[in-house]
Amino acid sequence: MEENDVAIDGTVAEGFVAEGFEPVRDAFVRNFAELGEQGAAVTVYRDGRPVVDLWGGTKDVDAGVQGAPWESGTAQVVRSATKGVAAAVLLLLHQRGDLDLDAPVGSYWPEFKAHGKERTLVRHLLSHRAGVPALDRPLTPAQAADPDVAPDAVAAQAPMWEPGTDHGYHAHTYSWLTGELVRRVTGRSIGEWVAEEISRPLGLDLWIGLPEGEAGRVGRIGRISAPAAPGGLRVRPRRNVAEAYADPESLTQRAFGVIDPAPDENDPAYRAAVLPASNGIATAPSLARFYASLIGEVEGGGRLFTPETVALARTEESAGADRVLVVNTRFGLGYMLHGGASPLLGPGSFGHPGRGGALGFADPESGIAFGYVTNGMNKGVTADPRAQGLVRAVRGLV
Repeated sequence: MEENDVAIDGTVAEGFVAEGFEPVRDAFVRNFAELGEQGAAVTVYRDGRPVVDLWGGTKDVDAGVQGAPWESGTAQVVRSATKGVAAAVLLLLHQRGDLDLDAPVGSYWPEFKAHGKERTLVRHLLSHRAGVPALDRPLTPAQAADPDVAPDAVAAQAPMWEPGTDHGYHAHTYSWLTGELVRRVTGRSIGEWVAEEISRPLGLDLWIGLPEGEAGRVGRIGRISAPAAPGGLRVRPRRNVAEAYADPESLTQRAFGVIDPAPDENDPAYRAAVLPASNGIATAPSLARFYASLIGEVEGGGRLFTPETVALARTEESAGADRVLVVNTRFGLGYMLHGGASPLLGPGSFGHPGRGGALGFADPESGIAFGYVTNGMNKGVTADPRAQGLVRAVRGLV
């Protein structure tokens, strides 16, 4: 399949699509024309090779049409799409024999056993079943970034339900659950581990804890007001969902409000922190290449997951009503699975969205890996209409 360089309307989008993948280009352009996209990029791999690599708009969400253009190497905060990278670290440690998914967390992190968490297993952290999605006392941004203070707060927290018996999205506490476990097992921060064991070998522009020298490549993110998507993608939330997000005492708001006040995601200090639930930074090609490496060999690199580890990642561990998101969700070990809350390519897909836009996933059956990053944040937590338009375009081709 021959790849051809293309430029669409000059200032709207640049990059290339392989022959047959033109519908993805069309969907990408529609995001700018119809859905309020300001700056974004999308990359698709198939069988270890890129078949789509497009970017367009401005690097900074608030720059306007005269702002610096988004370039091929522009990186962006991907919010909870970081969780898929963090999950890979724990699964790779398991694959290497260094971490037992069925061991109590307290066998690696003794302080975590407090307040009835003795039987919390490593797999419960990855499948959002640990019972600690919120903290009785929120953390300041400085405390959240402190590698000692934040894990201690999670270890001291009493669970909101008996660990392992139910699930609820650990929006922020996932940072310290996974990060501290990796530090106890390896002696390295999860950001260091990703840099040394994943990003460097695969040639990825992907960081958890942005190095100072890379700061100039990262655009500013912000909220956008997108019009309703065609085809009914944006739907009015059910009353109980809306109420949960509006109620400051709900578990939903407490989970998303673990860091209070909410950090400035454009602050260099925040971007330099190691928060594997929320502050990863990546380019679209690197996010797609990362997922491609989970399911097969990538051009000029290697493979991360064995087939057995792929099976672990996408075998359902949690399903049904989510105590935090207040909708039905499906999780494997660290990854969201294809379903109504997070539509991916097909039943075997696994990956993770970022609140407001970003999305990365892999689909082993088709050999597709997908990465989308944006500087314009929508209100939704999952199933962003811009990402979904791109996913539907890919789905129609495989």
